[in-house]
Amino acid sequence: MKMVLLAALAVAPALHAQTQWKLATGYRVESFHTRNIVQFAQDVERASSGALRIEVHANNTLARLADIPAAVQGGKAQAGETIMTSLVADMPIAGADAVPFVVHSYADARRLWDLQRPLIDTHLAAKGIKALYAVPWPPQGLLSVAPVRSSADFKGTRMRTYNPATVRIAQMLGATPVDVPMVDVNKALSAGKLDSMITSALTGVENQVWGQIRQYYGINAWFPKNIVFVNQQAFDALPASVREAVVQAAAQAEARGWALSAAVAEESVAELQRRGIKVDRAPAELDAELRRLGERFSREWVQSVGNEANKIFIPYYFQR
Repeated sequence: MKMVLLAALAVAPALHAQTQWKLATGYRVESFHTRNIVQFAQDVERASSGALRIEVHANNTLARLADIPAAVQGGKAQAGETIMTSLVADMPIAGADAVPFVVHSYADARRLWDLQRPLIDTHLAAKGIKALYAVPWPPQGLLSVAPVRSSADFKGTRMRTYNPATVRIAQMLGATPVDVPMVDVNKALSAGKLDSMITSALTGVENQVWGQIRQYYGINAWFPKNIVFVNQQAFDALPASVREAVVQAAAQAEARGWALSAAVAEESVAELQRRGIKVDRAPAELDAELRRLGERFSREWVQSVGNEANKIFIPYYFQR
């Protein structure tokens, strides 16, 4: 009897053993992406009956945003989040969601992600990483100090740029590109150094651009996504039931995150309007011009990435 009792006591700690993961993200605790991740972690702990606990390390506290994929691959963190475009150096196919003027709605962005996801899975698997879910930021709109009806209205104006794609957009619209970090946008606007910029309504609200900006156009230039992923070895080390809990919680987080993004987008546009900014859809002429630019950008992107890109854009354009 004593031996049976000792054996039971030896097994007891194993029954209550808890695995702990660290999940790194570069975004603030207040970000809707981070709030969604925290909910994901809570869902996993609850569904696994406490067998897996995920500690969320926000705001670059565990690893800087650009370094998070390497941190997860190397085991410094078991899971992480980054913006998809940060992966393009090693994984060009990750840039599909940042090709401008291709998607025009959340439904379009969802369809593009469904086509992109299998390719992302394959590339990450080669690095020992498993994708869990992806959630878009609110769409990129056009903020302007004056009304815009067509590309002709950009001639002689200055557009804020922050990467090669936005520089090309400015040039193709006839505007002069001006490289301004987001933290300096209000200063540049007040000094009369900027006339327009493409960014989300959320970013406009966070930076309180209503001092100079008078117009917001919902051009939905692109829907950049954040992706959450896990070290494959850490995932495989979990019991089957816990792995299933992670997968199910990830699916719920993706659905919830897309809904949150749409809600944040709507709330942010409403806030701009409350602050006196006139909110409009893209005028017909400008919309047609931007769609033509989107077709041009997507052709160039397919040529630069190669045949793999056709697996996204051929069905995207021709199998609606």
